[in-house]
Amino acid sequence: MDRFEQYEIWAQTGSASKWEFVAAFHDFDVASAVAARRGRGVRLIHAIYEGGKLTEQHVLAELGSTRQNP
Repeated sequence: MDRFEQYEIWAQTGSASKWEFVAAFHDFDVASAVAARRGRGVRLIHAIYEGGKLTEQHVLAELGSTRQNP
């Protein structure tokens, strides 16, 4: 089974509760720099995929907005 990890950038859409995928990078430093340059309402996520399906994801940083727990 194929397993890979990537760092994803997600941005808040017009609605504060919706997030939109922006980009993915294999290198943390590149993903972090891009996320920081985008400004407000951005999440940097470490995602792990196995067999083409998302198995784990961890929010590493949330920039420009207050994180809300359900």
